[in-house]
Amino acid sequence: MAQEQPVSTRGPLNASAILRFAWDSPAFTASDAMSATHLTRSTVIALCDLLVAEGWLRELENARAAGEYSKGRPARRYVLRADAGVVVGLDAGQHHLTAIVSDLSGRELARVQSSANPDSDIARERLAAADGSVNGALQKAGVTSDRVLCIVVGVPAPTDADGHSPEGQNSFWRIMNPGYAEHFSKRGWPTVVENDANLAAIAEGCRGRAAGASSFVTLLSGERFGAGYVVDGRLVRGAQGGAGEMRLLSLVEGVGSPDGIGALARDWLHKAIAQNVVPPSSALAGLPEHEQDARTVFRAADAGDSFALSIIDRIAERLARICAVLAGLLDVERIVVAGAVATSIGPLLERTARRLTELTHPPAPELTASTLSDNVVSIGAVAHALEYARDHALTMTVAPPTSA
Repeated sequence: MAQEQPVSTRGPLNASAILRFAWDSPAFTASDAMSATHLTRSTVIALCDLLVAEGWLRELENARAAGEYSKGRPARRYVLRADAGVVVGLDAGQHHLTAIVSDLSGRELARVQSSANPDSDIARERLAAADGSVNGALQKAGVTSDRVLCIVVGVPAPTDADGHSPEGQNSFWRIMNPGYAEHFSKRGWPTVVENDANLAAIAEGCRGRAAGASSFVTLLSGERFGAGYVVDGRLVRGAQGGAGEMRLLSLVEGVGSPDGIGALARDWLHKAIAQNVVPPSSALAGLPEHEQDARTVFRAADAGDSFALSIIDRIAERLARICAVLAGLLDVERIVVAGAVATSIGPLLERTARRLTELTHPPAPELTASTLSDNVVSIGAVAHALEYARDHALTMTVAPPTSA
């Protein structure tokens, strides 16, 4: 039997183990925590008392009072205080910024989206738009800024460990990441800035179509493709955070650029209309310019429009080549196509999957569409923020428990 150590010699690792167990558990007893952490009873009880005093845990009525049993010594019961603080996930995209405020159980408290000028290269404008979304979400949730334990910002650019992006081509990365790490750190918040496709991969792994897969790729398709790689259960970032950048697609035969699904469908439709090659019988003929977009193409394809299907076939060939390259490099079991366009690409993925089996060694990776729509990056940001809070909880100060 292990010898009991005095409470005064406890290290922070023991307290962290108890807190991580509490974070992923419903109400628990000291015996439950002992089984999970292999700590002795008196150490577990002392640590739980400490975490109650610090505001992380709440002590519930004992098991006898709760009606769980009537004999023996009543067991003390604890639960994580989900209201001890909040985390913020911000999807700082090229056109829109979406902020989600979540409690520590992962329950969404509020969400606010605002528009950003995609053509502006003025840092203060994007930072002001980010503040607008975040402040609006906090206000909507009824939470003050001092309750924020962490914010994670997703950007369409690679990021290093400090949240900075390299210069990139045409300064796009610098424009998309105008200093979010320093900006939010000035508010006293621990701040993580991460590539948006990596956050999409985190979201798919914990709440989406990649759940249960140990090796998968999330292809985030907006105007351009970005990829989040999870291999053997670990997110792959690379030396400078640029593992998911898809500029390599310009070197792939039959692909030629990292243009995303939505951009391809829209641009090919524009070109066909401009060249007057759309058959008059097609639903895509004579469309006003504001309706010449990817969703219109996919809706027409769903209805069996032959010209729309010809555009889908061209995209399917291109997407199959992209997936074949990624599958060949990483040996993944699943590829999830994510982003706003994911809700309407059923016919495209069916055609892509057939072509993918011809381009890869069997078995081809499973190809599926995300169900998280255009929220995938902000959902991933919240999940990443919660994990950060778990890992750094003992360095944080949380709101004191309310008196009964």
